Amino acid sequence: MIRRIRDLAPLRSVPKTVEARYYNRVRLALKRLGSPLAVELDGQLRQSGMLLTDREWLCVDRARDDLPLLAWTDFAIKERDALHTPVRCTLHLYHFHAGLLMGRTLPVLDRILQQQLSSRN
Repeated sequence: MIRRIRDLAPLRSVPKTVEARYYNRVRLALKRLGSPLAVELDGQLRQSGMLLTDREWLCVDRARDDLPLLAWTDFAIKERDALHTPVRCTLHLYHFHAGLLMGRTLPVLDRILQQQLSSRN
């Protein structure tokens, strides 16, 4: 799926920063749970899922054949000087209403990854 996303043009791309806690949790999950990592979201995002790699985080609509919604790419980790600092990246919006999801997606992902990592120990 991540290869297929490269063939699609986003509706909009914006520079963003990812809070350190979200970035660090995803990196830890990729190391401990494997990469690529597929995560089913819940709550209001229950029809969405995340496909995570070191280079891209892709949010897809599971109800619509994994239609891309959002993608975080181009993480500027070389600019990062400490674990508590945010990471600059590019956020690509692929869906008409993707902007409504972008603020809720990472907190939900973070909670789910925290649960998965805790249950693994």
